[in-house]
Amino acid sequence: MTDQALAATVSGARSDQADAADQVAVRPAVCVGSAIVVGAVAIVGLAHVDHLQLNDWIRTLLVVAWAATGAIVGVRRPTSLISAIALIGAGLGAAALLAGSFEARLPQRVALGLLIAVGLHLLISLPDGRLRKRSDRSIALVAAGIGLLAGIAAPDRSSQPDWRVFATLGVLALVVGVRVSHRNYLAANTLDKRRMQWVGWSMIVTAEVALALVALRLIADWPDQANAVALTTTTLIPGSIIAGSSAKVVGRVDRLLTHTVALAGLTALVIGAYLAVAVSLGRSLHDGERSLLLLSMAAAVAAALIYPSLRARLARTANQLVYGERSAPDEALRTWGSRLTRSIPLDELLLQLAESLRKSMSLQAAEIYTGNDGHYEVAAGVPHRERVPLIVGDKERAVVARAGVSGGTWLDVWLPSLAGINSPCTRVAPIAHGGHLLGLIVLTRRPDGNEFSDEDDRLTTELARQVGLALHNVQLDSALQASLDELQRTNVELQESRLRIVSAGDAERRRLERNLHDGAQQHLVALAVKLRMVEELVEDEPSEAMKVIEELRTDLKNTIAELRALAHGIFPPLLSSGGLAEALPAAATRAALDTTVDTMGVGRYSPEIESTVYFCCLEALQNASKHAGEDAEIAVTVTVADGSLVFVVTDDGAGFVLGDSLLKGHGFVNMQDRLGTIGGSLSVVSALGAGTSIRGSIPLP
Repeated sequence: MTDQALAATVSGARSDQADAADQVAVRPAVCVGSAIVVGAVAIVGLAHVDHLQLNDWIRTLLVVAWAATGAIVGVRRPTSLISAIALIGAGLGAAALLAGSFEARLPQRVALGLLIAVGLHLLISLPDGRLRKRSDRSIALVAAGIGLLAGIAAPDRSSQPDWRVFATLGVLALVVGVRVSHRNYLAANTLDKRRMQWVGWSMIVTAEVALALVALRLIADWPDQANAVALTTTTLIPGSIIAGSSAKVVGRVDRLLTHTVALAGLTALVIGAYLAVAVSLGRSLHDGERSLLLLSMAAAVAAALIYPSLRARLARTANQLVYGERSAPDEALRTWGSRLTRSIPLDELLLQLAESLRKSMSLQAAEIYTGNDGHYEVAAGVPHRERVPLIVGDKERAVVARAGVSGGTWLDVWLPSLAGINSPCTRVAPIAHGGHLLGLIVLTRRPDGNEFSDEDDRLTTELARQVGLALHNVQLDSALQASLDELQRTNVELQESRLRIVSAGDAERRRLERNLHDGAQQHLVALAVKLRMVEELVEDEPSEAMKVIEELRTDLKNTIAELRALAHGIFPPLLSSGGLAEALPAAATRAALDTTVDTMGVGRYSPEIESTVYFCCLEALQNASKHAGEDAEIAVTVTVADGSLVFVVTDDGAGFVLGDSLLKGHGFVNMQDRLGTIGGSLSVVSALGAGTSIRGSIPLP
């Protein structure tokens, strides 16, 4: 059972359970007891028949089958009224048999007429036996009335009911019932549809058997008991209702119904054709002709059944005979799409494609070029040959991308690197998507081989289109993966930068606390001590007090200078008031090495940009003072170029060998973090003995 069928079964079972509370249930015990009573009545009627015939046994079998159906469905589906309808129909059939055995014709006819009405009721009430629409209830009532009137008014023939009346009523009831049942089928849920499909399958088989019996009777006057065989086949209908009530079997009807419909259509076509032949003869068939016609019908049906399994083998044999290969020319086109769904690497797919093209089109060579921006290399070729990359200019690329399958002189003009002495036997198909040339399919045949046909060009064009779509998808996947990798890398850098910023902030606060404690605080404490000394000396020793006051004046100046220097380390006041043009030269005077500053043409910018450039230059000056050497000189240049503010700090000192460990040092990382926050970039150039140059660029708004 498929997953969908299992899900439908489970959901249907749940719906049955949910409906049990508000639906009238038929008790299983009542169903079983009624079935036993009906079967006993049928057997009693059979026992009173004087001369038993095959039809009597079959009718009794049908009554028992419908009674068993009512009992089984009543046990499996107590909320379904199908069991009650089946038991009523079985009871009417048993009554008809019993009345016929006692030659009570009126009760027999009435039972038969009502039996047809019950059959119609069953069809229009599928799948659960309930008539939910007023029109359906009206149809059931009218059918019961017509069946009752037909049973009363129908004549008898040769001491038997006139079966033609009841056969006509049965056909009309079948037509109306199938139409209403189809409407109910469209509105049913998945599980109820499966149950109705079982009934439909049994009716198709019954109709097919009836058609075959009619044909055999007309053509060969066989079998003698055709009506008995057809009547026996109707036991499939109660059997299908039982199958629909089983949770394990109900979901397996799909394939059975599909194959049955196909087989029924096939046999109906064969039988219809032979009936037309028999009618067209215009005379009765002799015994020998009948046997021959029956055998030919059987042979036709057998051949039709065997052909699907032999079709693939016959196609391969025909291709071998016609093309000299085991695949048709369109084999590569037909199999390309299926190969794409097997998660095979693209290089392997292209190689398989080249092999398939060479094999199916009788080629000397098949090559597939892929690439982009005018540079194309052989991704797959059969036979394998070393090829130089194919360079296609912008003008040629636009023409080739729009061209179809081409060769000969066209190659000499637009793709001369692919042309040669064999260019008349070469075809080139552009692999393009959206006007962009993604590659080329190059096919070559031997000079003494067949020329490329229009069909070959059509197949190659369609194949190139599909390959172009695949290559475009691969490029999209690659671009998406690259974007994802870049996003992940940026995310990691952002996390690391945030961590460094937090760590730097904590370190800076600790530095400020240390500087305040060790520097300015000590000066202020000393000032407080000396003030107490002055207070004590001012009356007794004025001269000594004046000396201490002079010391206080000097200490106060030093304290102010220390606080000013500390404030400059946080954010220089000169940078706020005068910008880079004034702050950088002032910072250069405090540098440990001789430093020159050039800020010609530099104006005022946002505080974020100015502070970033200022502190990056200070970091670079500090690095140079540590590593450049005592005799080195530093040059700082700040300019505006190409819409960006650019600063360069260069020294002529010892230099160093660039490496990841050095570039990840504290100073370089600080500069990168500062520049990264406002979209800037940093580059470092250095070599042993050639000094170092640090360049930063910040885009201006």
